[in-house]
Amino acid sequence: MMMTDTLSERSALVTGSTSGIGLGIAKALAASGANVVLNGFGDVDAALAEVSAVARGGRVLYAGADLRKPEEIETMMQTVRQELGELDVLVNNAGIQHVAPVEEFPVEKWDDVMAINLTSAFHTTRLALPGMRAKNWGRIVNVASVHGLVASANKSAYVAAKHGLVGLTKVTALETAKTRVTCNAICPGWVLTPLVEAQVEARALRDGADRDTAKDALVSEKQPSGEFVTPEQLAKLVLFLCSDAGDQVRGVAWNLDGGWVAQ
Repeated sequence: MMMTDTLSERSALVTGSTSGIGLGIAKALAASGANVVLNGFGDVDAALAEVSAVARGGRVLYAGADLRKPEEIETMMQTVRQELGELDVLVNNAGIQHVAPVEEFPVEKWDDVMAINLTSAFHTTRLALPGMRAKNWGRIVNVASVHGLVASANKSAYVAAKHGLVGLTKVTALETAKTRVTCNAICPGWVLTPLVEAQVEARALRDGADRDTAKDALVSEKQPSGEFVTPEQLAKLVLFLCSDAGDQVRGVAWNLDGGWVAQ
C-alpha cells in the first residue's frame, strides 16, 4: 500500500466501506494521512480496526446511514461536517446487486439498487460540493463498474444505475471544471468482493463445480487477463486521482478491468 502523508489534514468519506473495494480505499486514504469516515452494513468493528491500524495521524470514524434514505444521508453529512469540517474527498462506493430478467425483476429490488448505487451518490455529492467549492479543492470519486460502460444480461438495475453514475460523474466534472474540485469514475471489472463471492458460490452450485473452478470460470468469461482486480489496485488509482497529478483528470470513466472493455 502507498504510504505517504499527501492527504494529511484532509477529510474523506467512503460509502460502502466496511468490506471489499470500499474498505481497501478507506485504508489507503488513512495510510496517506486523511481523516476517514466509514459507512456500510458489514462488520463495523473489524473495519474500524483495519483502517485504524494503518492510519497515519488522521481520525477514523463510522457513520451508519442507510443510503436508501435521503434524510439519513443528510444526517450523516451533517455529522461529518460537525466532526471533521467540510469534506475534501468523497468516494461513492456503496453498491448492491440483484440478478433477474427484466420481466421478472422485483420492483422493490430495482428501487433499492437505484437508490444505493446511484441516487445516494447524487445526495452525497450535492451536499459535499458547497464546502468543496468554498475551499476550492475537492475530489469526488464514483466507483462505477465496467457495467457503467457495457452491459450483461439479467443485471438491468445494476447496469442502469452504473451507467447513470458515469453520467452523473461527467455532469459534475463539467460543473466544477473552473475549480480545483474534480469528479471522476473508476470502473472495476471482476473484483473478489463479498458481492462477487456470492456469484462464485451461485455458479459453483449451478455447475456442480468446486469454488476454485467456478471462480476461474467466472473471471475468465469476461476478463481476458484471467485475474481479478484487487481492492489495493483500485485504492492506488483513487490516491492518484486525489494527488496533484490528478488535477486535470476530469469526468473520466477509468476502467480497471483486465481487458474486459477492450474486447
